[in-house]
Amino acid sequence: MLQNWNKDLEKQVIQEFLDKKIFEFKDDDKPLFSIDTPPPYLNRPIHIGQGSTYAIMDMIARYKRMKGYKVLFPLGLDRNGLPIEMEAEKKYNINIKTTDRLEYISKCQEILKEYSNKTQESYKMMGISFNEWTVNDKIGSVYETDSKEYRTLTQKTFIDLYKKGLIYEDEKITNYCPGCKTTIADSEIDYKDIDSVFYTVLFKVKETNEHIPIATTRPELIPSLGMIVFNPEDERWQHLEGKTAISPLFNREVPIKAHTIAKADKGSGLVMMCSAGDYSDIRFFREQGLKPIISIDVSGTMNSNTGFLEGLSVKAARKKVVEELKANDLITAERTIKHSVPVCERSGHEIEFIALKEFYLKQMDYIEKIRKIADEINFSNPASKKILLDWLDAIATDWPISRRRYYATEIPIWYCEKCQEVILGKPGKYQQPWCESPPIDKCPKCGNNRFIGETRVLDTWFDSSNSAMYIHKYEQDFFKKHPVCSLRPQGKEIVRTWLYYTLLKTYLVNGTRAFDDVYIHQHILDENGYKMSKSKNNVVDPQEIINLYGAECFRLWVAYEGNLDQKDFKCSKERIAPEQKTLNKLWNVAKFISQFNKKSEKIKLTEIDYLIREDINKIIEYADKCYANYDFHNPVVKLKHFLWDTLSSHYLELVKSRCYNQDNLFSEEEQNAAIGTLNYCFKHMLYCLYPVTPFITKILLQEMYSEDVYSTKYPKPENYKSELKIEDLEKLNNTLWKFKKDANKSLKDTIDQATLPHIYKTIEKDIISTHNIKDIKYHDKEDILIR
Repeated sequence: MLQNWNKDLEKQVIQEFLDKKIFEFKDDDKPLFSIDTPPPYLNRPIHIGQGSTYAIMDMIARYKRMKGYKVLFPLGLDRNGLPIEMEAEKKYNINIKTTDRLEYISKCQEILKEYSNKTQESYKMMGISFNEWTVNDKIGSVYETDSKEYRTLTQKTFIDLYKKGLIYEDEKITNYCPGCKTTIADSEIDYKDIDSVFYTVLFKVKETNEHIPIATTRPELIPSLGMIVFNPEDERWQHLEGKTAISPLFNREVPIKAHTIAKADKGSGLVMMCSAGDYSDIRFFREQGLKPIISIDVSGTMNSNTGFLEGLSVKAARKKVVEELKANDLITAERTIKHSVPVCERSGHEIEFIALKEFYLKQMDYIEKIRKIADEINFSNPASKKILLDWLDAIATDWPISRRRYYATEIPIWYCEKCQEVILGKPGKYQQPWCESPPIDKCPKCGNNRFIGETRVLDTWFDSSNSAMYIHKYEQDFFKKHPVCSLRPQGKEIVRTWLYYTLLKTYLVNGTRAFDDVYIHQHILDENGYKMSKSKNNVVDPQEIINLYGAECFRLWVAYEGNLDQKDFKCSKERIAPEQKTLNKLWNVAKFISQFNKKSEKIKLTEIDYLIREDINKIIEYADKCYANYDFHNPVVKLKHFLWDTLSSHYLELVKSRCYNQDNLFSEEEQNAAIGTLNYCFKHMLYCLYPVTPFITKILLQEMYSEDVYSTKYPKPENYKSELKIEDLEKLNNTLWKFKKDANKSLKDTIDQATLPHIYKTIEKDIISTHNIKDIKYHDKEDILIR
């Protein structure tokens, strides 16, 4: 028997399953359980929040193996898109507008090389039981979203959807991030409150020569003015219906109309509707059939439609136009307000709305279908489903999938230089149109042999939404047998992107739902309750935690601290460290039990033996049901209580004398029953704990029982019944211990007499030997009387 628990023992267990490839995926006859693990971005090493959620995924995988499944649990590494590019730009001081494309890509790859190894090392230290730890094309191996294989699948899905008529190109007003310098989807936008100035600007009415006040935070967009509106019930402005407003400085004539979009209690009640001031403006222009006038170009500067503002940045243009308006006495008031503005979730830049030609994937026609698919999926926490449904309600346009970036999957399209005929790439091969020739020699329409390759790339979510299909080897035999993934575990913040886009794309490509179950987890917060982020410098490195306390301590904290599908919870070293005590307790109980050997196989269970066996079997059954629904928190709470209180403080203390049996108060069968029951309960507790704490339980099961946890099934509950209850046991011990404490007696001191309820008569010998009672009497009352 090993002498003491030491976190360094974890390394031996981890190295063993790595060397022996214990968790290698084998496509045998067992039922399949597959986990569509969220591939982390490699622009930074993983943080404690990611480590926590992957620990839970590992608990799921280990539990499912115990239940007889072949578990597909691959490690994915997301190496595409803006996060990688932004990190490269920051570190190497490069810019997508001025840096050669090949050089830019090379710098992105250097970033990926630096962080990839550290990410995998963190997962190994946590003991995550991925199927493989190398990148290859086997089922269950590590996959990278920038690999030729993964990008080939992405391009194939584009080609297939394009041929189905589900992808089209169109010029629309779209979300444009000046920081990322590309179109982004609605799902990639957050909102933040900023200080803005509300300017009251005078506009002239052509027919009456009067001046009307209009409040706005965006005076630089006056060149994009399309209409002035007022609320139909606002009596102040009824006389303006049908008249014409002349915009100040730019002298553009626009109609004045009543419309419910205007609020009488906001500003002056008159609202200027510009082509692309915000989402309401965009919808208004579509509704009214107005031709948009765009003021801002892709460089984030004012364009030729803005006259004297041309070439200025948005902020500089706002300052300039305000100066000119004031110089002409056209601003009558200004006040600072809090204003909610859309910002890019990655760069934090305020979004501008610009007319660009982009590729779109049709989604508006399929929202109700995705809603029905959501009803077919089991959400481990039904409340989390609402996040998805709310997003479905918010979708207002098709998904723009093209991006004006470099490090992502290229759009597999060429154009005939002469007639602009679209030439699609061929599926099954990774293609880079910006530096490769098309798969044909001449244009099928005009016969020309010169082509222009598409330079845009695909949205990284168009890549990531392939993950469920990719790990099941789309269109290969394995996928044909298993078209639906078992589980998608992911964070709540990417429901509107990764979850939704995977459901949408899988349905459009394959006609099926992507997975059976969805586990939406909450956030791991810092010790002050704030979401961890690199910008706040409050990220905790899991390697630091593991080096201090060990992976088992960390994993036990993850499960015990809170139910991640129910709430956010805080993380700090001070919260994690106490779990070491539980591991030490487990080890010390193991050492106590290991000193006893049964003298024979004959046992005679007492009522207290039946009671503790009944309790552990209730926990076995309860944990099984919870684990099946991805809840590891509630079973671990019960298991810790069982270890510390039921088993150690009460049962073990009561049967300790029977195990030693130094005074021969008990028969050999009764002694063996106590020793056997301790082993029975402890072994079953270890199996229940194994998915959560796989290292210490693996060692103890091997050392104490010569059992290989990797090949043993999850225990089935057995039927033990007792007339006693655990509460009875606790009440008895606590009362007797309190009596001795209050009387300044040691626990070994005698008690002259105790009068107990009749329920305790069946365990009289254990009570006498444990509490050293000279005389026990019984009565029909519930009170415990001591003298």
